[in-house]
Amino acid sequence: MTEKKHVPWYLFPFWLIWKLVVGIIAFTGRIVGAVLGLVLMIVGVVASITVVGLIVGIPLIIFGFLLMIRSIF
Repeated sequence: MTEKKHVPWYLFPFWLIWKLVVGIIAFTGRIVGAVLGLVLMIVGVVASITVVGLIVGIPLIIFGFLLMIRSIF
């Protein structure tokens, strides 16, 4: 439930710039989250090569996957 607020005409350029900056920051955050999730998944797979690394590797893979899913949606 969001309300649309009326922006006065003299503040519209500032509001537009603010919305653009917020959109760029949100998009950048999603990209960083997806890349970080991919890196964690790769590190988890590499760590899972050894039997001892499975203890750390499996949670890293799961966490990286969940981070990528969160970045997409």
